[in-house]
Amino acid sequence: MKTIFKIAKTELSLLFYSPIAWFLLIAFLFQAGLTYTGEIENYLITQEMGGRRLQYLTFLTSKIFAPQYGIWPQLVRNLYLYLPLLTMGLMSREINGGTIKLLYSSPIKVREIIFGKFFAMMIYNITLVGVLAIIVVCGLVNIHDADPGMLISGLVGVYILLCAYAAIGLFMSCLTSYQVVAALSTLVLLAALSYIGTVWQSIDFVRDLTYFLSISGRTDNMLLGMITTKDLLYFAVIIFIFLSFSIYKLQGDRESKPAWIKASRYVIIVVAGLAIGYTGSRPGLIGYVDLTATKSMTLTANSQSIIKAMGDEPLEVTSYINLLDGRFFYGVPERRNQDVARWEPYVRFKPDIHFKYVYYYDSTNADLFKFNPGKTMKGLAENFATSMKLDLKDFKTPQEIRKIIDLRPEQGRYVMQLKYKGRSTFLRLFDDQITFPTETETDAALKRLLQTHMPKIAFLQGDAERSIDKLGDRQYKMTANQITFRYSLVNQGFDVESVSLKDQDVPGDIAALVIADPKVALDTTVARRLQQYMAAGGNLLLAGEPGKQSLLNPLLQPLGVQFMDGMLIEKSKDYSPALIQLYPTAFADSLTKKLAQDEDDSLPVTMLGAAALTYTNDGPFKITPLLMTDGSETWNKKVKPTEDQIESSEDDNVNQSGATMVMTMSAPPPMASGKHHDEKPAFPVLSYSAADGDQSGPLTTAIALTRTINGKQQRIVVTGDADFLSNAELARYTPRTSNFDFSTALFSWFSNGEFPIDTSRPLSKDKSITLTSGGMVALKWLLLGILPGMLLVAGTIILIRRKRK
Repeated sequence: MKTIFKIAKTELSLLFYSPIAWFLLIAFLFQAGLTYTGEIENYLITQEMGGRRLQYLTFLTSKIFAPQYGIWPQLVRNLYLYLPLLTMGLMSREINGGTIKLLYSSPIKVREIIFGKFFAMMIYNITLVGVLAIIVVCGLVNIHDADPGMLISGLVGVYILLCAYAAIGLFMSCLTSYQVVAALSTLVLLAALSYIGTVWQSIDFVRDLTYFLSISGRTDNMLLGMITTKDLLYFAVIIFIFLSFSIYKLQGDRESKPAWIKASRYVIIVVAGLAIGYTGSRPGLIGYVDLTATKSMTLTANSQSIIKAMGDEPLEVTSYINLLDGRFFYGVPERRNQDVARWEPYVRFKPDIHFKYVYYYDSTNADLFKFNPGKTMKGLAENFATSMKLDLKDFKTPQEIRKIIDLRPEQGRYVMQLKYKGRSTFLRLFDDQITFPTETETDAALKRLLQTHMPKIAFLQGDAERSIDKLGDRQYKMTANQITFRYSLVNQGFDVESVSLKDQDVPGDIAALVIADPKVALDTTVARRLQQYMAAGGNLLLAGEPGKQSLLNPLLQPLGVQFMDGMLIEKSKDYSPALIQLYPTAFADSLTKKLAQDEDDSLPVTMLGAAALTYTNDGPFKITPLLMTDGSETWNKKVKPTEDQIESSEDDNVNQSGATMVMTMSAPPPMASGKHHDEKPAFPVLSYSAADGDQSGPLTTAIALTRTINGKQQRIVVTGDADFLSNAELARYTPRTSNFDFSTALFSWFSNGEFPIDTSRPLSKDKSITLTSGGMVALKWLLLGILPGMLLVAGTIILIRRKRK
């Protein structure tokens, strides 16, 4: 070891007595500082402007540092440019200068030479990581409650990557006496190791081999805050292989053995390294350390409990991938490793998850044939396969796939079938930006495999209620059973069904019954069965609309709840007077963690056309408001405005100076005939009038009723609007409102919080930048001027003193 340390010390002195080491250190510091200040300045500008994006500035540590757009990946992408300039002379200098003969003639062993020079590079790499440590310290100071674990993990990832690059560069330096050639060869080899993970990915064995060899993306988990033994072992294997290559290259130069013996050494080294790496990367043998503050790289406690409940029985995941499906690109063999990586958080806790892939072609999409007239199904498939350079023989025909499984109800989309203990369920891809299922949807599917009964939501049909089988704006298909919509009840763990009470009672196995905006008076039989259902303790969601008071009030009378006559009106200079902004009460916020989190951001629930509710607590139910108006800008118009009045008021100016809402109309220019073109009639002004029975003050639009009956808590929700659950409302879901979170919370309440499964994590605390504009200027001076200048001065002094000696 003493010899190794002496060689390392000599190599370090040579490094720091040369301009190249100081130049690279200064350049790396300047680049890191420039990248960091550029990233953090963007968020500082947003914060100081107080813009709308400010409320979404969460997990700042991850956004500023982590992949795929943060500082770490930007710097890692350029690291391969630095190390070849340092390693190119490690052995090339010895070979070219003839000093290698002196080393050979000394009692120093070849492996001591290699280990000493590599140890020197490990120490120099610490100085490079020290530069990044300066950036990390700045991040810890500049970001309020920054995540230190994620930053430390990132430093570990960068350091071990630098060491792998150094081992590769050292070997390339052993191959030639020309330093420039060694540097270029190192660059080429690093590029090859980065690119190799993308070649021959359609062949299973080759794909696994090249994926293991690929160095691209190997540090991503560490940059995100997760250190795994698999990644550490990979870098250890790479270092082992190239250091061994270096040792045997130098030894081979001194030996006169046959070429096949020398070549066999390299083969044995590669095979041994791959065997070690492959074995250590098998599920069940991998160790994980999640250093993030919120454990964002680890499954939540609820997910882990589901996996634990599955025991040792294997889980089979079969992906059915349709050549004629627009999502086929996500399932091509070349992306197989990315697909397995998405399951890694689950494989961590359940190593016996087995993956299968079935490729086929089939389609019920009429548009495919409309835009390809005259084409048969097989002809279309041949065109698709030819364009993507695939062999159609690898795909099952429609007849073959339908014998195995009929995927037409799944619209022939890319879908995963999960099988466990003889049960199966589907896990789908969705039509949104995320596409693949998140932890919530995956957990819901896994729980379906564990229990025979899922909470069922029944929707009353038969009196022109909102339909769960139609995609019209006012209907409920997206809420209930639209398989392409991530947040549909069927994808969140619920079962849904339509029920008509004209010839049957309310099913006894449901979690709740939904009555959504009936258009006609309820049949006497239906009303009687509903009363019996409520009297027996059944859960209910009744969503009404203004103008339907006479239809619904008789049903609600035994509950002590009534719809007020008329419709709510809200004064606004920007929106329709029929659009009401409401804020969840404390009780509503308690229904789910998501609503409780939204409370801090004061996000409203909006209702377009809502009726107010009145209630009394004299009955058997405890009645608690869920949504209320603020009382200052909203009132109940006892006589419901016509659609023409509302439409007209949207086009008119609103007088904000008075206490009433006055709609003024601008006169269009007169025509030659003296009549106005497309003149609108002058409708009555929408204003508050106590004399007409209008009512102001805080008004309620959604209430929760609870009581204990038959040993369980009965839960009923009544809302003065039915559109908040409609297809149109969910399709235009925006994070600036709490509509979606509120509707989800209601179904969660009916299922006693069982579904949707809670996969939330602790709230991020790193939400703000501690810098000011003046501090930003000082930070730039520090990172881009003072510190690089200090390194420049130090390097210059050392080099001048060395030259004088």
